[in-house]
Formats: sequence, C-alpha cells, structure tokens
Amino acid sequence: MYTIERQQHILQYIRMNKVVKLVTLTKEFNVSMETIRRDIQQLFQEKKIEKFYGGVKYIEPVEGLINNRLNQQLSEKIAIAKACASIIEDGECIFLDSGTTTYQMTPFLLEKEKLTVITNSLPVAFDLIGSNIEVIIIGGKVRHSEKSITSNDFLFRFDHLNINKAFICASGVTIENGISDFNMEEAMTRKQIIKISQKVYIATDSSKFNKDVAIQVCPVDQVDMIITDNALHPETINHFTNAGVQLKIVSTNS
Repeated sequence: MYTIERQQHILQYIRMNKVVKLVTLTKEFNVSMETIRRDIQQLFQEKKIEKFYGGVKYIEPVEGLINNRLNQQLSEKIAIAKACASIIEDGECIFLDSGTTTYQMTPFLLEKEKLTVITNSLPVAFDLIGSNIEVIIIGGKVRHSEKSITSNDFLFRFDHLNINKAFICASGVTIENGISDFNMEEAMTRKQIIKISQKVYIATDSSKFNKDVAIQVCPVDQVDMIITDNALHPETINHFTNAGVQLKIVSTNS
C-alpha cells in the first residue's frame, strides 16, 4: 500500500471513530508505532486531525464562503479553467456548477460560437450577461453563502435538459468515496446533472485530493476525466491512474 493511500485509510478510520489511540492504529493497520507516528504527523500538519498524548482526534472540515475561496489557489484554478474551456466545442450545451474553479472558465468561453451554458451559479450567469452565449439558470432555492441555486425534481425539470458536457467542482476526491461536497442540496443538484450529462469533468485543484468531506456526489467511475494542477503528488497520480481514473494534469506556468 502506498504511504499516501495508507494515510487516507487512517484518516477515514479516525473520522469514523472520532477519537483513536495510536496503539489501536498500529494493530488496525499492522504497522509499527514509528510508521504510525510519521503518518499522524503528516495528517496533523495538514490540519486534518488533532494530537493528544497517546492518541488523535478527527477535525470536522468547515466550508468557507465563496468570497473567501475565490482567491485561494487562484493560478491553479485559472489554469484548470482554461484547460476545461479548451475541451468545449462550438454549438455545445454545457453545465457549469457553482464552484470557484468553474467560475474561472467564463472568460475563456466568450469566443465560442452558439454555446449554451446551463448553470446554478449566479456569478457565472452575471459574467455571461451581454455575451453571445445563451444562459439557462436552473430554478430552485438560492444558497446565499455560495451565490448558487440548489434544486430538486419538484422545483426544476432536469429531464428537459440535454447537456453535452458538465463541469463539476469538488471539495474532496478519493478513490474509495469518490467526489464529495460539504452541502447536501448542492450535492443533490450535482447528482442530477451528472445523471443526465453525456460527459462529466471534475475541475478541482490538487489540494482536494485524498480528502473526504460530508456528502458523496458520485463515485469516480461516473466521471470521464478529472482536470487538476501539476502540484498533485506522483503517488496520488499513480494511485488514481492505476484505478482507471483519467487525469488531465495542467501546468500553472502556461
């Protein structure tokens, strides 16, 4: 088992049990105390757990407001967004979700011909007003913190949409638990879009890998490609490609 894979399993075990003794982890994963201490130190540095004498405690992740996240890993998000836009053909109907990475795609879409953008992101819709792009906003409840709209079948008829390509952001990406998000309503909207889209692309920076958050959006086998930046660790790249996941790694210097 790769080191990063073992650390992910350790984190999942701690998350399920909340508080765990180090000696329990050595028995559960059949490794030495020295190995466990190294793994725990890495997870501690990533601020995923708290340490106390002889044990560890899981830290529940907290979602930040969209305005606070817009400038985080900005160069990575722009590079990923540009790569996503390069996949889009004239005349297609695409979906852009409410994430901060997909929001960075809008400037790269303006030269596309006869493009239709379906979105639940109010910032995306506002950016495209006045362009030659046809914009469809899904109906539903406004989520103020994300400036997004979440919807269910009784609020919006998803089956009326014909989406060629969907671009979805993620707060967590693992082989074991797939694509995950903090908010149940946001996750349900993304599930509906993924279900009806011909192609699904996950647009997420490398910091979201090997991380699970509250709600699963979909397993990785429902995704056609994950587009991310070149800070992704080689072990993680091998871990995902060996599992059959197609990755597109983009340079932040281009």
